[in-house]
Amino acid sequence: MKKRIPWMVCCLSMLAASHGKPMNVVFILADDLGWSDTTLYGHTRLYETPNIERLAKRGQTFTRAYSASPLCSPTRASILTGQTPARLGLTSPICHEPTVALEAKPNPSAAPGNKATTVASVSRLDTRYPTLGKLIRKAGYTTAHFGKWHLGAEPYSPLEHGFDLDIPHWPGPGPAGSFVAPWAYPDFKANYPREHIEDRMAEEAIRWMKSAVKKRKPFYMQYWQFSVHAPFNAKEELIEYYRPRIDPDDPQRSPTYAAMVHSLDDAVGSLLDAIDKAGIANNTAIVFVSDNGGNMYDAVDGTSPTSNFPLRGGKATMYEGGIRVPCIVVWPGVTKAGSRSDEIIQTCDFYPTLLGLLGIDLPENHPVDGLDITPALHGGTLDRDAIYTYFPHAPPTPDWLPPSLSVIMGNWKLIRLFYQGEQGAHDYRLYDLIADIGETNNLASAYPERVQTMDRLIENHIREAGVVTPIPNPKFDPKFYIPENIGLPTAQQKVAGLVDGWLAHGTCTIQKLDGVLDLESTGGDPYIHVRNFKPLSGGPFTVRVRIKSASSGAATVYYNEPANLKCTVPLPVQHDREWHEVEVEIPVSSLNGLRLDPSTGTGRIGFDWIRIEDASGETVREWDF
Repeated sequence: MKKRIPWMVCCLSMLAASHGKPMNVVFILADDLGWSDTTLYGHTRLYETPNIERLAKRGQTFTRAYSASPLCSPTRASILTGQTPARLGLTSPICHEPTVALEAKPNPSAAPGNKATTVASVSRLDTRYPTLGKLIRKAGYTTAHFGKWHLGAEPYSPLEHGFDLDIPHWPGPGPAGSFVAPWAYPDFKANYPREHIEDRMAEEAIRWMKSAVKKRKPFYMQYWQFSVHAPFNAKEELIEYYRPRIDPDDPQRSPTYAAMVHSLDDAVGSLLDAIDKAGIANNTAIVFVSDNGGNMYDAVDGTSPTSNFPLRGGKATMYEGGIRVPCIVVWPGVTKAGSRSDEIIQTCDFYPTLLGLLGIDLPENHPVDGLDITPALHGGTLDRDAIYTYFPHAPPTPDWLPPSLSVIMGNWKLIRLFYQGEQGAHDYRLYDLIADIGETNNLASAYPERVQTMDRLIENHIREAGVVTPIPNPKFDPKFYIPENIGLPTAQQKVAGLVDGWLAHGTCTIQKLDGVLDLESTGGDPYIHVRNFKPLSGGPFTVRVRIKSASSGAATVYYNEPANLKCTVPLPVQHDREWHEVEVEIPVSSLNGLRLDPSTGTGRIGFDWIRIEDASGETVREWDF
């Protein structure tokens, strides 16, 4: 049995190792880096991450580390506050959108094929929270944030959350336009052509760190990488380096994504080199973790960006591939070099752990869901009941699930699917993660008492944290419900029509009728999207459509990351039963997904043809029905 390490011993060891110097902290957060995307766990034959391995040799690697959410913004908020996304109400990465919402609420209805509604997420990290930045700065540290934030622009930026500096001061969901310059940050320009944003972020972070050391100021630095989030581009020389190494039978087979992982790893190496050169390695703690699992629903190089095998699912799913993440903690005097831990930890644990090890009291009147993991850092065990993951959304990603809340307790994981059972009851997925890491065998029917026990934990968390939950969908219509879709990869789901590569979803069916894609809507959320969209470059793009509508309501075009539905432009449809040619501008240089929502009402809509033109006006994709 692992030994438990007394708290005072941990603190004394830390102070002895740093010779009385205050401990600096560097928090590196990768974006969308999956558990199988590094060489830490032996599940990749393609990606090269020698600097992450180098970091692991200095401290402790966690094999069962979890993000608090399968999507980025909720996890980021959990790190800064120590609270679960369920308690915060921030459950979706919508913090770059214009609407400011500081309270979650259940959506009143959903498309008729859904038994439950979703929840409207908080869209900003409220400045009332005592964040890590605020508390550590108050304790005398200088603070800085570099890279991705995605928790709100002013007045919700890092500068309002306790950070003295924020570079590039960008509120978006990913890098502005590209990883490789030219970029599109309004106030942050490249130093040279084709500069990579991670090279620049590491350079800026190192410059600031050197300044802090020179001023003899202890520092807290967040380097939250843009990598490896979309858009998918990288240094050409690295893409060419990986291209001949591609095995078409390996699910990880994108040279572009491999190059992106490479640049992420290079940036980690640059920081380690700078810490060593500055002579502060003995009093600088480093945390490395990812905000969620690897992306399996976008497309790059004719394939999905990555594979999380042997885990099931990926980003935006409640399965292990969406929430189990790589994690390393280096804390001189606490962690043992080259050690590993199988203890279960979650991103909200970093809040009480960092504050505790830095000798900063937890704030009053601020509930903390995270657990101080110092005993695990010192090689011991944790006295933990369970961790919770809440995702009250249902994006059409591989291995999607309806709105859900899960609990992990030891080897066991229970997922509650809200109102998916008979007569309005919840449905459940129960997995033994040690025997079945790929979550292939649902044991809920075999262990009903275990389901009840773990579901009580879920209910207790909902009650104690004041969680805003989904409600039964008042517009549910059984004829639109396809229960066998639940949990299936998108490619295996039954759909309400497929015409020339366009799939129907939501509240509509489609067919090819007299040379027209004929869509029949029952109202609410009818939409079609391109199946297996082959990425395009050379934008900005123009989408042209010849359309006739006998429906009603607003029409929208969604592009790129269609599963998250973040990039939208209005589609100027006239619902007058006449043919019209309409067009919309798509303001991106690369296009990897397209979805059309032609109305929100009932009625029929016809599409004669759909075309995509590049920046030169050349037609690069066309569907003539």
